[in-house]
Amino acid sequence: MISDVGVAAAPGSSSAGLGVGAVGAAVEAVAGVAAMQEEVGIRREGPEPDPDEPPKKRVKMPEGESGKLEERLYSVLCCTVCLDLPKASVYQCTNGHLMCAGCFIHLLADSRLKEEQATCPNCRCEISKNLCCRNLAVEKAVSELPTECTFCLKQFPRSSLERHQKEECQDRVTQCKYKRIGCPWQGPFHELPAHESECSHPTKTGTELMGILGEMDQNHRRDMQLYNSIFSLLCYEKIGFTEVQFRPYRTDDFITRLYYETPRFTVLNQTWVLKARVNDSERNPNLSCKRTLSFQLILKSKVNSALECSFLLLKGPYDDVRIKPVIHHHSFSNDANETDYVPLPISDSVECNKLLAAKNINLRLFIFQVQK
Repeated sequence: MISDVGVAAAPGSSSAGLGVGAVGAAVEAVAGVAAMQEEVGIRREGPEPDPDEPPKKRVKMPEGESGKLEERLYSVLCCTVCLDLPKASVYQCTNGHLMCAGCFIHLLADSRLKEEQATCPNCRCEISKNLCCRNLAVEKAVSELPTECTFCLKQFPRSSLERHQKEECQDRVTQCKYKRIGCPWQGPFHELPAHESECSHPTKTGTELMGILGEMDQNHRRDMQLYNSIFSLLCYEKIGFTEVQFRPYRTDDFITRLYYETPRFTVLNQTWVLKARVNDSERNPNLSCKRTLSFQLILKSKVNSALECSFLLLKGPYDDVRIKPVIHHHSFSNDANETDYVPLPISDSVECNKLLAAKNINLRLFIFQVQK
């Protein structure tokens, strides 16, 4: 049952029971804070104002009380897990308790690893992507609260902080324009013109510059080699691809472990299966902050001769997971019908938690048959 929490609650009050009434009050309070910054010094006189009056008729609060009001808003709008103000999306359970996107995904991933139903850490009601929804009003209210720039330490609304730190702040960290030829300098933006006027890299000899550019070319060649390999595979006569869906299962061992497996699918007139595991079947992956997924491709059909293939996994057409393509090779036969487990090339543990939090993992598999 959703209970309304007033903005004027005690400073130590939590965000439990945040409902529609509390969100509306929070938004009004944020608007009041902005107005107070414009008209500081107006004191409250006479009886308390009617809360049903329009905001323009309300008497402004003194500056000393505005700080306390901001503190109360922080306690009301913070995430119930990390106790910090959300930086992006805000989710709420069926009782209205707030969770930032990172904590919400982490709770769902942990429940998947421990084979438990995810619950709200505040009221213990069940949570899932279907049961929880975004709270757009709280997201907007949080975006208007002031926060401190990490470079110049000035206060800005959260909605404009990113633009300020990237484009406007004179103390933001920047790099020399001669970084392309090896200058390692980085410092405050306001010191950049003075540094560039005295930078020694434009005066380096051609021999020195050739050594620096050689290292940069080597990194570029590695990237180009990958893309050229993919383009070469696209020239093969026999190419197949399909969308695959990894479904979570548990082993039948005494200590059960989480693994993923796809239904059988047909590519290149052969039957295949993909399997995946978490942290290489670590005993308790839920206790680790670093999480990875690895997978193997299994040929289920019987073949008369060796089937040499290249394959790679990419994200599905409706997924937002970031995967860097890696090409793998294997010669399949009746005696060697399984590849070794290879890492799923996701960028970090945050991306892995996104996959674990989902009901199923949807990816796209490409298989290229090497012609002899």
